[in-house]
Amino acid sequence: MPESNPKVPPLSKGEEGPAGDGRGERFRGARSFESQPTTLAPLGSYDLPESRIYRLKNKFLGKPLVNEDLKGERLGNFTAMAVLSSDVISSSAYATEEILTILVPVIGVAAFSMVLPISILILIILVTVAASYFQVIKAYPKAGGAYVVARDNFGPRIAQIAAVAIMIDYTITVAVSVAAGVDAISSAVPALAPYNLELSLLFVLVLAYGNLRGIKEAGRLFALPAYFFILNMFVMLGWGIYKALSGQLHPLSTHVPGGYHLGHPGSGLLMGASLFIFLQAFANGGSAVTGIEAVSNGVSLFRAPQWKNAQRVLMYMAIILGTLFFGLSILASYIHPVPRISGTPTVISVIAKTVYGSSTFGTVMYYLLQIGTYLILIFAANTSFNGFPFLVSFAAEDSFLPRQFLRRGHRLSFSNGIILLTVIAEVILIGTNASVNALIGLYAIGVFTGFTMAGTGMLKHHLREKEPGYKRGFVVNLIASILSFIVVIVFLVTKFTQGAWVVVVVGPILVYLFIRLNRQYVAEEERLEGDVALACEVPVLRKHKVILFVEELDLATARALQYARTLVPDEIRAVHIELDVKVARKLESDWSRLGVRRIDLEVVECSDRRIRRAALDVVAEAVSPGDAEVTALLPRRSYPGFFRRILHDRTADSIARVLSQLPHVNATIIPFQVNLPGKDRLRTSLRRKNETENEIKRAVGNTNTSPTSDVPGAIAIGSVVYRRPAKVVGRVKSVRVQSLDSIASLAVRLEDSSGGLMLVFPGKRRVPGIEPGKRLIAQGTVGDIDGHIAIMNPTFELLASESDASD
Repeated sequence: MPESNPKVPPLSKGEEGPAGDGRGERFRGARSFESQPTTLAPLGSYDLPESRIYRLKNKFLGKPLVNEDLKGERLGNFTAMAVLSSDVISSSAYATEEILTILVPVIGVAAFSMVLPISILILIILVTVAASYFQVIKAYPKAGGAYVVARDNFGPRIAQIAAVAIMIDYTITVAVSVAAGVDAISSAVPALAPYNLELSLLFVLVLAYGNLRGIKEAGRLFALPAYFFILNMFVMLGWGIYKALSGQLHPLSTHVPGGYHLGHPGSGLLMGASLFIFLQAFANGGSAVTGIEAVSNGVSLFRAPQWKNAQRVLMYMAIILGTLFFGLSILASYIHPVPRISGTPTVISVIAKTVYGSSTFGTVMYYLLQIGTYLILIFAANTSFNGFPFLVSFAAEDSFLPRQFLRRGHRLSFSNGIILLTVIAEVILIGTNASVNALIGLYAIGVFTGFTMAGTGMLKHHLREKEPGYKRGFVVNLIASILSFIVVIVFLVTKFTQGAWVVVVVGPILVYLFIRLNRQYVAEEERLEGDVALACEVPVLRKHKVILFVEELDLATARALQYARTLVPDEIRAVHIELDVKVARKLESDWSRLGVRRIDLEVVECSDRRIRRAALDVVAEAVSPGDAEVTALLPRRSYPGFFRRILHDRTADSIARVLSQLPHVNATIIPFQVNLPGKDRLRTSLRRKNETENEIKRAVGNTNTSPTSDVPGAIAIGSVVYRRPAKVVGRVKSVRVQSLDSIASLAVRLEDSSGGLMLVFPGKRRVPGIEPGKRLIAQGTVGDIDGHIAIMNPTFELLASESDASD
C-alpha cells in the first residue's frame, strides 16, 4: 500500500505557511475552533438546467457514460473469434459469386471449372497474409494494424498511406457488407428486392445509432450470429458435398431469368478467357481475404498471454474462412449457379436451395442459412464502426486529422468518427445503387495496400530488432508483401474503369491533405509553445486600461460595466461607434438619464461604416504609448434557439478577432444570455440546498448503498467528525497543480455521494497514481482548510479499477 508520511512541523493556531505550500491555507488539526468546518458540496450538485438538445440526446442515446465505464474488457478466444472474424468470414458469402460474375459472361459454363483454380490462388494469398500477421501480432502485442506498423517503421507521414488505405477499406466494408446482407434477405423474400437501396441506407443508420448508444466491440452479442452462420455453412457444405459425391447433386440449367448471358468457352489453359479476365476474376474473389487484419488491431482485447491467444484465433479464423470459401466454390463447380444481374437471388442462396431441396426440413434450413448470412454480414459492417473511429482517433492524436476525432462522445464512443463513417457509407451506397458488384471495384485495393504496408514495415522491424528467428519471419513477410503488392497492381489494372480510379484519385489527395493538416498543427504548436517561460516572465506594464464598446444601454451593457469595475483598472472608457445618428443620440440620452456613474460615454464617428476598423483605431491609440495593457470588453447578447440566433448578428466576435491581433490588447467577450419571460431557468442561487442536504442525509444514513460499504471501517465523507480520525473512500475529483516557485504541496479533492473533503500532502508536488478519476481509501485526523474539512498528510491506498485489474 503506497503511503505518504513526511514529517512536517505543525502550524500554530491561525498560522499561515509560505505561499502555496498547502499549509498556508489555514489548516487546523486538533485545535479549538469557533465554528465547525463543513464538507465540500459534491461537484454536480448545482441546479444548472440542461439544453434541449442534451435532453433529447439523453432520451435517444441513453444517459451519458462516465469515464470509468471505459473498461479494458479482455476476451476469451471463443468470444474474440466471433467479435473479430465477422468481417473476414462474412466475405465467404459473396466471394465465389464475384468470381463467377466475371467469368460466366465470357466463357459460359467453363467458368464453373475455372472457379476452383482461382479459389486455390486466393487461398495461397490467405495463407501468406495470415502468416505475415502472425509476425505482426507478436511484434506489436497491443495494436499491430498496418497504421501502427508503418508509423513505427517508416514514420508518421508514410503511415498516412496505410491510414488512408484502411479508412477507404472500412467505409467500403460498411457498404459492401450491408448491401450483401440486404441481398441475402431479398433472396429469401423476393418482394423486398426493389427496395434494396432503401433498406441498405436504413440498416447503416441503425448501425450508426446503435454505436452512438455505445454498442461495444467486445460482447457476447457477436458470438451468436457468427457461430450461427458458421454452423449453418458447415452443415450446408457437408450435406452438399455428400450429395455431390453420392451422385444426388446435379447441375442446374444455366438459362435462368435475370441471369448473366453465358459466353462461349474456348480452348487453352484459361478456357478461352484472356489473362485480363482471369486476373479480374481473381481480383473479385480476393475480397475473401479482406478483414483478416482485425485480429492484429484487437490484440489488446485478448486475455493473457495476449499475442499467443491472438495468433491462435488468427489461425482458426484463416482455417474457417478457407474452408467455407473453398467449400462453396466446390459446390458451385457442381451445381452451376448462374449469378443474377440484379444480385438476387445470390449464388449462396441458389446453392443452399439446391442442396436442401424443397422439403419442409430443407426449407427451414435454407431460411436459417439466409438469416445467418444476413446477420453476419450486418455484424461485419459493424466491425468498421468499431475500427474506423479508433483509426481516425489515432491519426488525430498524431495531428494528421482534426482534433475533434479525439473526443469521446455521450456514450464514450468516438461519435464524430461514427458520424463521418455513416455519411460516407451512405453516399457510396447511393452512388453505386447498393450493388455489391459495383462496390467490389472499390473494395480490396485499400485492404491489400494495408497488407503491403504491414508486410514491408515488418521487414524493417526484423532487420532492426533481429529477434530470435527473425530470418524466417523476414522471408514470410517478404513473400506476403510481394504477393499483396501484386494483388494491388492487379486490382488497379483490372478494376480501374470499374471504380478503382476513384481510389487512385482520392487516396493521394487524402494523404496530401493529412500531411498538410499536420504541418498546420505543428506550426501552430511551435508558435504557441515557443518561449512560454520567457513570456510568463515579461514585466507587467505599468497601467491597465479598459475600453467598453457600447452598442446600446441595456442589461448586457450593464453586466459588462459591472465586470469592468471588478478589474480595478487605471482607466475605464465607454465607447460607442456611431453608425446611425439616431441610435447614437438615444444612447447619449439614456446614458445621462439613467445616471451611469463615474464613466463617461465617448461617441466615435464612423463615416465609412467600417466598425471593425473604427474599433481598431480606438484601441490602437490607447495601447500606442506602450505602457499599458488594454482590455477591450465586448458585450455579446446570446439568444437560445437556432431561429432566434439567426435573427441577430455576431459583431462582437468579428471585432474581437481584429482586436486580438494587436500586442498587449485582450479582447474579452462578455456574454449575456437573453431569455424570454418564463424561460429563465437558471436560479440566482445555484445550489438546491434542501435537495442536496436530503441526498447527503440519505447517503450517510443508508449504509447499504454507501460507496464505503465494501471497505471495512470506512465511513461516508459527509459523516466524518472534526478533530477525529476517519477512514473514507472516494473518487479524486481534482488535483491542484502548483507553480514551480512555490513550496511543494499537493492538494486533492476527494468526493463520494455524501460530500467532499481535501487531502493535503505537504512536501509533494505529485503522488504517483493520484489523478482525477481514481478511487482511493484515505485515513487520518480530520482538520480544516478555510472552513472545510480536510486531512493533512493522510495514509492512502489506491483502489484498482476493473480495467487496471485486467491488465
